[in-house]
Amino acid sequence: MFMSNVDYEYTELERLLSQEKWKEADEETARCMLQVAEREQEGWLKVEDIERFPCTDLRTIDQLWVQYSNGKFGFSVQKTIYHNLGGTREYNGEVYEAFNNEVGWCPEGQLLLYSDLDFSLDEHYMGYLPGCALKVDVWYVKLGWLSDGVFSRGWYLVSSLSERLLDYNI
Repeated sequence: MFMSNVDYEYTELERLLSQEKWKEADEETARCMLQVAEREQEGWLKVEDIERFPCTDLRTIDQLWVQYSNGKFGFSVQKTIYHNLGGTREYNGEVYEAFNNEVGWCPEGQLLLYSDLDFSLDEHYMGYLPGCALKVDVWYVKLGWLSDGVFSRGWYLVSSLSERLLDYNI
């Protein structure tokens, strides 16, 4: 049984991950995070939601992804990549672009639609999943609705989540 500060049951996420149903697990991760953050109505997370996200729940979600992907996926994997590239809370376009390229979300300089992501394990880069937290931003960028607010939100989510993981020693 995995732990939750808000009594959320992670059994469905665990079931999907154990069956290597990566896309469904990514979508379930989004549902989990939205429910825990009480953002189901909005359907997306703000930086403030990540900054308030309970440590126990974040750790549980990450541990499940890391365990069932044999260390290939998880927020902590993404955090390590982001920080190894020099990522901090301060915006650095080169670091953010390098991160997107490193995890495979931006092959050949083109951000992918969420629907274009490949969910077969053998095709993935380290840190490729979970991608649920950024799928809205990727969708807007791909459609050409890029504005500083949309692009920055994607970066802020990556940097905020990364910093939160550091705060929690995850």
